[in-house]
Amino acid sequence: MELLIPLDSQSKKSLYEQIYGHICREIREGSLTAGERLPSTRMLAEHLKVSRSTTQMAYDQLLAEGYIEARPYRGYFVSQLDGLFDAIPESRQQMRREEPEGEGYLVDFSPRGIDLDSFPYNVWRKISRSTLVDDNREMFHAGSPQGEPGLREAIRGYLHTARGVKCSVEQIIVGAGNEYLLMLLAQILGSQRRIAMENPTYRQAYLVFCSLGYPVFPTEMDENGMNPEQLKASGADVAYVMPSHQFPTGIVMPVGRRQELLRWAEDGPDRYLIEDDYDSEFRYRGKPVPALQGMDRSGRVIYLGTFSKCIAPAIRVSYMVLPPQLVERYQAQAGFYASTVSRIDQNILYQFLSQGYFERHLNRMRAIYKAKHDALLEAASPLETAFQIRGEYAGIHILLTSREGRREEELISLAAEAGVKVYGLSRCDIGAKREMETSTVILGYASLTESQIRMGAELLTSCWI
Repeated sequence: MELLIPLDSQSKKSLYEQIYGHICREIREGSLTAGERLPSTRMLAEHLKVSRSTTQMAYDQLLAEGYIEARPYRGYFVSQLDGLFDAIPESRQQMRREEPEGEGYLVDFSPRGIDLDSFPYNVWRKISRSTLVDDNREMFHAGSPQGEPGLREAIRGYLHTARGVKCSVEQIIVGAGNEYLLMLLAQILGSQRRIAMENPTYRQAYLVFCSLGYPVFPTEMDENGMNPEQLKASGADVAYVMPSHQFPTGIVMPVGRRQELLRWAEDGPDRYLIEDDYDSEFRYRGKPVPALQGMDRSGRVIYLGTFSKCIAPAIRVSYMVLPPQLVERYQAQAGFYASTVSRIDQNILYQFLSQGYFERHLNRMRAIYKAKHDALLEAASPLETAFQIRGEYAGIHILLTSREGRREEELISLAAEAGVKVYGLSRCDIGAKREMETSTVILGYASLTESQIRMGAELLTSCWI
């Protein structure tokens, strides 16, 4: 069969979203009935004059939400859906909740996006199928609360070679997102804790700590990161830091400051540093910066990592490396919690890592993000007379600070009038607003094409200069 899908090249929605939305509506309204066969992704791509990856992404979304099903050697068919209601599917609601800000803009410089066009869908699909062949019943039994041993070993090997992290498999805990791991960590550390956080910081972690009832002390930063004197004055016994690439400022903490923080942790009983290493894979100048955990000789660093930035947010797999003495506490106080990541997903990720696909994907994404990073710096060069550009050469966002002290609200408003969404640094504040932050905006570029990046920079230049 053929599908007549009207595509609008001027629409703010991507082509795959338009294809997904049309088929979804056709199924809900009954125009496409249960059991009806859909054209192959190749045939649909040829008919619509789009790339096959575009139609494949649309079908993958429909498969994930259960609107269609894939039958081996036969193709794609409309699923049997009883009582379907006219509401946005849950996963699409989540997508809107996560990134509502960019709707209605020509260019959205969201710092939270990643490049999903380059996701290795074919590899992931192949591994997913192989995981479930031969009625692999073992995958449906309860697994280790800490995560599958094979996956933890693959993570350990990667952390040792790529980040200089020193740990055993027994120290690693796998969980569904950093928020869960922070809540689990609260069970281990206890409720009588005082948390110091860099200011500005990753606000989601701040909200988690507040929801757990911890008093949080915003600690100012200088050009080297968290200020040790303010940390001492705060009276905190746990400090949450991002030394390899601080979010959102982009500061890379030098070795001297890292040693100062380690000495602070060693000087007090039961003090710890939580190292959030959220996007250290993406560095475009110089050698990779080793993790703070690799410098720790006293077991005072709790290391957090995630696959959300380097693979995809929907993977929802993060990991925590506990110091040896906290592993014993974990076993005694929280070892009964079941793993929040299914064994199937863990096995898929294990194969992705152990078979070399992850390394190849990372190398590819580094090249893609570097090209986008360079395109943004080049396109933003006319802004340098009026703005200081910071946070470049690592991560997937940069900062622009007005040299004239123009207020953040004015810059955001002018950009919005030009059809560009930018983000104020004040949204990452957890303390009193400061002069520097009221003049600074964040430009994320990972989810944009190079042409969108250039167009956005040109629009910003026209409205700000």
